[in-house]
Amino acid sequence: MSNFSSQLRLSSSLIKRFKQKMTTMTMMMMERRSFTTTEGSRPTIVQKRSLDILHDPWFNKGTAFSMTERDRLDLRGLLPPGVMTSQQQIERFMVDLKRLEQNARDGPSDPYALAKWRILNRLHDRNETMYYKVLIDNIEEYAPIVYTPTVGLVCQNYSGLFRRPRGMYFSAADRGEMMSMVYNWPADQVLPVMIDVGTNNEKLLEDPLYLGLQQHRLDGEEYLSVIDEFMEAVFTRWPHVIVQFEDFQSKWAFKLLQRYRHTYRMFNDDVQGTAGVAIAGLLGAVRAQGRPMIDFPKQKIVVAGAGSAGIGVVNAARNTMARMLGNNTSAFESARSQFWVVDAMGLITEERANIDPNALPFARKMKEVGHQGLREGASLVEVVRQVKPDVLLGLSAVGGLFSKEVLEALKDSTSTRPAIFAMSNPTKNAECTPEEAFSYVGDHIIFASGSPFKNVDLGSGKVGQCNQGNNMYLFPGIGLGTLLSGSRVISDGMLQAAAECLAAYMKEEEVLNGIIYPSISSIRDITKEVAAAVVKEAIKEDLAEGYRDMDSRELRKLNQEEIVTFVKNNMWNPEYPTLVYNRD
Repeated sequence: MSNFSSQLRLSSSLIKRFKQKMTTMTMMMMERRSFTTTEGSRPTIVQKRSLDILHDPWFNKGTAFSMTERDRLDLRGLLPPGVMTSQQQIERFMVDLKRLEQNARDGPSDPYALAKWRILNRLHDRNETMYYKVLIDNIEEYAPIVYTPTVGLVCQNYSGLFRRPRGMYFSAADRGEMMSMVYNWPADQVLPVMIDVGTNNEKLLEDPLYLGLQQHRLDGEEYLSVIDEFMEAVFTRWPHVIVQFEDFQSKWAFKLLQRYRHTYRMFNDDVQGTAGVAIAGLLGAVRAQGRPMIDFPKQKIVVAGAGSAGIGVVNAARNTMARMLGNNTSAFESARSQFWVVDAMGLITEERANIDPNALPFARKMKEVGHQGLREGASLVEVVRQVKPDVLLGLSAVGGLFSKEVLEALKDSTSTRPAIFAMSNPTKNAECTPEEAFSYVGDHIIFASGSPFKNVDLGSGKVGQCNQGNNMYLFPGIGLGTLLSGSRVISDGMLQAAAECLAAYMKEEEVLNGIIYPSISSIRDITKEVAAAVVKEAIKEDLAEGYRDMDSRELRKLNQEEIVTFVKNNMWNPEYPTLVYNRD
């Protein structure tokens, strides 16, 4: 499955009106009694449709609604495509219950992660305002539960954990229906979306309790037609929406990004968000060496991983270097020469057969490779030994790839303070742990990871800082800044401004102590600053068209402080609104 959301998370109207509920309870009880005495095949008349049905415990069937009922009650797209019998629903519940009991007895490293997620999810279902208030007040504690790394575990157990629909579901089975389906969603708010184009996982294809589309994945033009139809439908219903792509296959991530980014307001968080966070960390590593960020183009970087995240980071890093060098042809060529990209088959060179077009610009020339004593397909440890890089960047999704041998080779780095970025998620996929990095390379390194790890006790009162390069630092601010600027596209310059803002957020003394990313507890303030940087860049590039009462002319008159205030005043806060019932 591929998932993306048109910003951070769902913000639908789930707050129940208690007074209204109580006034209708008697009528509902009477309806309940009346239909239990009639013949079993006689239909029940309800005065609700769409989400009102799904959110009503009296009439909601969840995944047991037939396709006919879904069409009749405006439910198509509001539920996953799989239709369950009541017995299958019970079986799913019992499987989940037994799994929870097993996890509590002898589960994973954090046996309560999924249990905590369930508790928070139930609160989200009952009271959304309170849910977000709890998160904001305790974000450092709960970010690992609602986001990396627990979210990966939740996705892997999607069918077993599903209890209540949230957002919308589009699948290959809905082709030709999406334009009407988008109008089944009753609000103009943040909306998570799941697009299901099938699966090639044979275990899921044979699982009678799987809630997804049980057919092999679409490919080629058939695949593109589903995404094209969805994008057209979404932007017809919501012309000013910002679409954030998440978790698309590497083979499609770049293609879809290039297909839509100049037409729609959209970005791919795995490609561009990950790249921005990595760039901020790389710039922070330069500062941690006691050098100005402008020295970034001098960094030698070995990259492990050539998927969408890896190539996305390399592209963004090259663009940042070229921008610092003058943004001309020679600048791009000079920047390109700073990267050595290694994939599962080793060092990528121009001799590689059937090379991925996205990796081609970073294939090393054979003359360069020969001078360094390397070859096509050279192993990661060989490349690290010969290049002696300033940075070892992991985006491979291969846990433990940075072995003792690889890390010890980094001891010969020409940098006074080499940086190790083990960015793959979840935790089990991290290329190495911080303990391994500090143990095998030395106390002087800079370490960052994609998943949260604890700092390392180095003895004698010294602490090895473990920085988490979390995409949360950027994607909320990128989306908010784009919205408030009124820009019709999300430009490379806007993304670059977001990354540089994050890099500059840290104080000098913090960076020199090895802290290159801020605390997650500062996420609201970081989002405000990043959004302001995006707005400022949109104005600079003449892309800003304004937002609501702040038109483009007024926006251009704002100074930096006023832009920050403008952003702050437009950030949502989880406070209970005054509710008034309108009978009409």
